[in-house]
Amino acid sequence: MRTTQQPIDNVLRPSDEVAEALAQGAPVVALESTIISHGLPQPRNLEVALELEEIVRESGAVPATIAVLDGVAHIGLDQRELKRIATESGLRKLGFRDLPAAAALKASGATTVSATSFLAARAGIRIFATGGLGGVHRGWTESQDESADLDMLSRTRITVVCAGVKSILDVPGTLQRLETREVSVAGFRTDEFPGFYLHTSGEPIDWRIETPAEAADIMRAQDALGGPETALIVANPVPVAEQLDPALHDRVLAEALAAADRERVTGQAITPFLLEYLVRGTDGASLEANLAAVRGNVRIAGQIAASWSRGN
Repeated sequence: MRTTQQPIDNVLRPSDEVAEALAQGAPVVALESTIISHGLPQPRNLEVALELEEIVRESGAVPATIAVLDGVAHIGLDQRELKRIATESGLRKLGFRDLPAAAALKASGATTVSATSFLAARAGIRIFATGGLGGVHRGWTESQDESADLDMLSRTRITVVCAGVKSILDVPGTLQRLETREVSVAGFRTDEFPGFYLHTSGEPIDWRIETPAEAADIMRAQDALGGPETALIVANPVPVAEQLDPALHDRVLAEALAAADRERVTGQAITPFLLEYLVRGTDGASLEANLAAVRGNVRIAGQIAASWSRGN
């Protein structure tokens, strides 16, 4: 049986800055790359990518935007590599299950939550900031359609700062699945689970924290207790002043769901269909709410990383 492993830099390559920060125990925040390649139009996508990295730096942490380039998972991108993710056509969207094929076939792609979580943890990064998680889809009892994000978070020791799950999903069902899979959820200065574009989904959550230091304390308690290598979700709501108008959100989402049903959009196609419908139907206001949420999550993640670093 062949047991020789590939050298780490053949499949996983931290940037010099990230490698140095990790070696010194300095704070590092992982960032996904699908928002750059698939979530925003050019040239704004590159501007936002650079802006998010700067927010991490302002918090005293090192940003590690993650993407796969020519089969190698890069943990931290330089400006040339960021530009490539922002402008190269035909980039794949890579979940965890796609990583072995991408590595073997020297493919390039942007990483989703499941792939970013895995690669960040594999590199030794504990904190990851994103917009909204995937979750249980509406009609799950018939379709069994559930995001791979939930499975990955149930077996990866990482802290994810997010604005809840995408509001096109079954939020109560997702929270039930997170409970079943033993994934801890803490609201950041909120008792209700955020609604992604909206400040709240209306669903209660059991634990509330007030400071980044409290999130770091929960992370230390996870390690001290042992048990399954599950994630911690820090649910940080978009500010009320920057949320999508709730009435507009509900109206356009209902229209989007009806359109998807008419056009028989299912499976992996449903999420991009609904999100794009929301962008069009709200004249871009849903995108602005998404970006407001991401900025806030990145800022909090940087602060958690700094607290975590000080205690280790």
